[in-house]
Amino acid sequence: MTVTVVTGSASGIGAAIRDQLVQAGHRVIGIDRQNAEITADLSTADGRQAAVEAALRACEGRLDGLVCCAGLGPTASSSSLIVSVNYFGMTELVNGLTPALARGTAPAILLIGSVASVHPGMDKLPMVTAMLNDDEAGARSQADAMGATQAAYAGSKYAVTVFARRQAVVLGPRGIRINVLAPGAVDTPLLQASLADARYGEAVRNFVAPVGRNAAPAEIAGMACFLQSAQASFVHGTVVFVDGGMDAMTRSDRF
Repeated sequence: MTVTVVTGSASGIGAAIRDQLVQAGHRVIGIDRQNAEITADLSTADGRQAAVEAALRACEGRLDGLVCCAGLGPTASSSSLIVSVNYFGMTELVNGLTPALARGTAPAILLIGSVASVHPGMDKLPMVTAMLNDDEAGARSQADAMGATQAAYAGSKYAVTVFARRQAVVLGPRGIRINVLAPGAVDTPLLQASLADARYGEAVRNFVAPVGRNAAPAEIAGMACFLQSAQASFVHGTVVFVDGGMDAMTRSDRF
C-alpha cells in the first residue's frame, strides 16, 4: 500500500487531498493541529521535529509520498508566523522525511504554493533571501519589519517554489520527484477569512479568475492526486497552476 503524509489534513485543500488519496488506495498519515493522526504545531522548530519523528514512527521509516499543504493566509496574526508555517513548516518536513522517501516506491513530494507567488518583486525581499538561506530568525525579523501580511504570504509561497525547484536537481537522482501546485482562489476557511478581513476583503472579492468563479477544494485535490500518481512519473521540478486563469490574466506575456 502507498503511504503518504499530508500536512494540513484536517480542513480545506488538505482535507480534500487526504480524502481523494484514501479513495485512490493510499494510507494517509495526516498532520494538523487537531483532528489528525499526528497532532503538531508546525510554527515552531520543536513542533516540526516532533511531527517528523511521529511520521517516521507511523510509516516505520518508509514513505511513498509527502504533500505539504499546511499554511496560513494573509489574515494570520503576524507576518513572522506566516513565514514559519508556510516556508519552514514545509521545508523542514521535506528535509526530515527525505530519507524515508528514498526508501519508498516511486516517491513523490508535492508542496502547495499559490498564484500569489508570481507577484512582482518577491525575489528582492530580504525576508525571502533569509528563508532561502534557512535563516528562520532572520526571516521572521524581516517579515515583521515589513509588516504587510499579504506580502509575507506571497513571499513565503515564492520561497517555497524556489526551494522546490532547487531541490529537484538534488532529489531527482535519488529517485524522488518534487513539484509545486499553485492554486488560485479556493473556497476554503482561509479564503473566507480573507473575504471577511477589512484590509483585504474588497481586493479579494474584486480579483476574480477569468473563469468567473473560485475553485472547490476537490478540484485542487484532483490535480494533487494526479501529480502524486504514477501517471505523473516524468513530472518533476515544475509548478502547476490550478487557478482558473489567474496567472494568465496577470502575466499574459510569461509562460
